[in-house]
Amino acid sequence: MRLPKWERVFEIVRKEFRVVLRDPRLRTVLIVPPILQSIIFGFAVNMDVERARIAWHDADHSMQSRELRMVFEGRGSFHLVAQIERESEVAALLDRGEVDAVVRVLPGFGKAILRGETGEVQMVLDGANSNTASIVGEYARRAITAYGRQLQQSQQGRRISARTQGQGPPVSLALPAIHPQTRVWFNENLVSRNYFVPGVIVNIIALVTLMLTALAIVREKEIGTMEQLIVTPIQPLELMLGKTIPFAVVGMFHVTMLTILARVLFGVPFRGSLLLLYLAAVLFLLTTLGAGLFISTMVNTQQQAMMATFFVFFPVLLLSGFAFPIRSMPAVVQWVTYLNPVRYFMEIVRGLFLKGLGLMELWPQLLAMAVLGTTVILLSASRFHKRLD
Repeated sequence: MRLPKWERVFEIVRKEFRVVLRDPRLRTVLIVPPILQSIIFGFAVNMDVERARIAWHDADHSMQSRELRMVFEGRGSFHLVAQIERESEVAALLDRGEVDAVVRVLPGFGKAILRGETGEVQMVLDGANSNTASIVGEYARRAITAYGRQLQQSQQGRRISARTQGQGPPVSLALPAIHPQTRVWFNENLVSRNYFVPGVIVNIIALVTLMLTALAIVREKEIGTMEQLIVTPIQPLELMLGKTIPFAVVGMFHVTMLTILARVLFGVPFRGSLLLLYLAAVLFLLTTLGAGLFISTMVNTQQQAMMATFFVFFPVLLLSGFAFPIRSMPAVVQWVTYLNPVRYFMEIVRGLFLKGLGLMELWPQLLAMAVLGTTVILLSASRFHKRLD
């Protein structure tokens, strides 16, 4: 394969930029959709449950059940939206999605507490969204635990008072207790947006560069200029570079724009090296541009290119760890994800944003992307060369 003449490559690059910048629709596609997608995903993809909607069913009507309700109402995690009297109302509220959970204080709760026995409280959760259900269940567990501690302290105080009455100063009968202190690293306030927004950046860059590269080659076929390019002195390698370099520049522009947007609009911390982010982006673009080039050799129309792009994009998105932890997937699927470059770029971007990781921690992901990117670009270039010859 002969080395490219960079003058011809530069002319193709300039021609591609001219096509993009002259077309108002293409200019809009390059700027507006990535911004809108990042804003929509940044605000919509939110796994936080700030205030759980609950209904209260008190089947005991005791002072202890009312105290428990006051504990729930006093915590900012709950919003009491309904007071129900009949058990049949529980299913109706959950079916209509009006509440996230129903708290049922069962009969005999107060008497059991007074006897020093275990009182029973039932939580009926809407499990349609398992994440929300687990969070609301944890909130309720903490509230009930807090009420249990209050009861224990109250009963302990009464015992001390009864034992020391009329016998001088009180004798301490306090039980030893452990008070755990939890400290969260990297995402101190457990804001899900800080976790998802960096992933959105990866997805947008992957989709835009993959689609634009595939469409750029196919567009030449549709308008009939591919044959003209073939009979010119331009070599296949020169044409491939001229077609992919502009979208590599577009990809790096999107990395910069979306990183600034994540930092300024969403307040996502960026603790790592910007230079390392750009290095990872270059390696990642090898795979997306190569895949787009490969798609362009398989299809003949822009509609086919769009369909093929989405056919490739959504599986790699689902297997990237963007929304679902890879460790929770079946073992076979976990092995498949090692061939997914989006997985490695996702880990790098999140590591740079949240953890401030450096080259010493991220070199395995960088190496994997380099290997995958080189393989994809060589296979795509080989097929592209054959199609032009």
